[in-house]
Amino acid sequence: MGLREISLTLPNRPGALAGVSRTLAKDRINLAAISVDSTVSRGRVRLVVSDPDRAVKLLEAAGYNPEVRELMAVRLEDRSGSFLRVLETLAKAKVNIQSVAILIARESNQPVVAFSATDLAQARKVLRRAGFAMPINDRPMSNSDLLAGAPTIPGESVGLLL
Repeated sequence: MGLREISLTLPNRPGALAGVSRTLAKDRINLAAISVDSTVSRGRVRLVVSDPDRAVKLLEAAGYNPEVRELMAVRLEDRSGSFLRVLETLAKAKVNIQSVAILIARESNQPVVAFSATDLAQARKVLRRAGFAMPINDRPMSNSDLLAGAPTIPGESVGLLL
């Protein structure tokens, strides 16, 4: 399975995000990216985790309503304007970006960015043609790839990652 992100809507109150983190940490689900945006009453959380299938089951069992969206990843040069080139290439091909996550993972010492779009197949084709390198030898990246090379972390520290 390819790279996926989980989205949740939470009440905007103290402890709401901690509840999600606790649910995932107690079952050793590792976090590779997180984004939180909120209004006065609601927060929208996007997570990229080590095991999205298991995370979705755990979150549903805890009473959350997770949504899953497929992502693709592209390796960027570590200099200003490299992500702009990706965005302009997709805009020119009329591919609409829906979400973006700069990932903790790096490949060949280059940052990896993941995003969802209205047409990921077209996005992959356009970006390959434009010379953008996809991570992990041009095969679609999965969530488990993100943390495969991560150092081992003691169990009591897992909650701190979330």
